[in-house]
Amino acid sequence: MKALQYRTIGAAPEVVTVPDPEPGPGQVLLKVTAAGVCHSDIAVMSWPADGFPYPLPLTLGHEGVGTVAALGPGTTGVSEGDAVAVYGPWGCGRCAKCAEGKENYCLRADELGIRPPGLGAPGAIAEYLLVDDPRHLVPLDGLDPVAAVPLTDAGLTPYHAVKGALPKLVPGSTAVVIGAGGLGHVAIQLLRALTPARVVALDVSEDKLRLARQVGAHETVLSDDGAPDAVRELTGGLGAQAVFDFVGAGPTVRIAAAVAGVEAEVSLVGIGGGTLPVGFGVLPFEVSVSAPYWGSRGELQEVLALARAGAVSVHTETFSLDDAPRAYERLHAGAVNGRAVILPNG
Repeated sequence: MKALQYRTIGAAPEVVTVPDPEPGPGQVLLKVTAAGVCHSDIAVMSWPADGFPYPLPLTLGHEGVGTVAALGPGTTGVSEGDAVAVYGPWGCGRCAKCAEGKENYCLRADELGIRPPGLGAPGAIAEYLLVDDPRHLVPLDGLDPVAAVPLTDAGLTPYHAVKGALPKLVPGSTAVVIGAGGLGHVAIQLLRALTPARVVALDVSEDKLRLARQVGAHETVLSDDGAPDAVRELTGGLGAQAVFDFVGAGPTVRIAAAVAGVEAEVSLVGIGGGTLPVGFGVLPFEVSVSAPYWGSRGELQEVLALARAGAVSVHTETFSLDDAPRAYERLHAGAVNGRAVILPNG
C-alpha cells in the first residue's frame, strides 16, 4: 500500500510503498477514507535527532476515519464495512484514567510503549490503518468522512478545553481564542454552540480573522503588541473569563496572560513552546492555567453528535495521497484555511 512517511530527520515526508498490514488478535484493519494534516506533525518533523522519541520511518496522520476492511481473530464490536472514526490517544485500557474513558491521560502508556497512530505508531495517511482495539473506533453514523476526520483532533481537543471552562462562561462573559486556524476556528463554533459568552478571536492573519468572523466570532483582533489593550477595551478593562491559546508560542502566551481577568481559565493548547509563570501577584487573582491534551473517548462521541446536529463544522481543503507532501508545505506556509485532509483511497 501507499503511505506518507517521515523517514529521515530534517527531511520532507515522502509517499512510499509499504507492505499491507494484517490484523492480529483483537485488532481492526481500516481502509482509510480520510486523514487529517496537523501542525503537530510539523512540530514532530522539526525535532532534532538527539532525543527523537519515535522510531523511523513513521507513517504520519493522527486523525483518521475509514471503513472496517478486516477483523483479527477474536475481534468483536465492529463489523466489516462499518464506517468509523479513530479515537487517537490510545491507552492501556486498564488504568484509572482509561477506566474513565480518558485514554489521553493513560497512566501507563509511556511504561508500556503505547503510542497514538501517527505519533509513534503507524498513522492514517496511508491506504490502510491498523487499529489496536475496537474500543478506539466510534461510528460515523452518517457523517461525511472529510467533514468528520478533523473532529477527531481539531474538534476533540478544543472541545475538551472549552468544556473545562464552561462554568466560567456565563451570560456577560468573554472568551478569547488565540489562533483561528485548524483548532481555533472550531473552538469559536463550540463556544457559540455551548455558551452565551462573547467570543473574541485573535490571529496574525487577516484571512484567518475573516474565517473567524464567518464561523461566529463576535469580535476579531490582530494578534500583535496592541492586542492586550484592545481586548481590555472590549471588556471594559476587566479582561476575559476564559482564554484559549491554540498557538502556545511565547508571544501568544504573553497575550493570554495579559487578557485574562480575575478567576479566569487560561488553556495553553498549542505546542509552540511558550510557558506562563504562575504565582501570587504574577497573574490576576485565582487565574487557573492548564495545558490540556486531546480529549476522552466520550468527548469524541459528543463532538460527533454536535456535528450531526449542525452545530460545528470544519473548513477543509482536500489532497490526494500522492499530493500529501504539498499539503504539509501549504500548512507550514500558513496557506491552509481550516484543515487539510488527505484522501488515501480517493
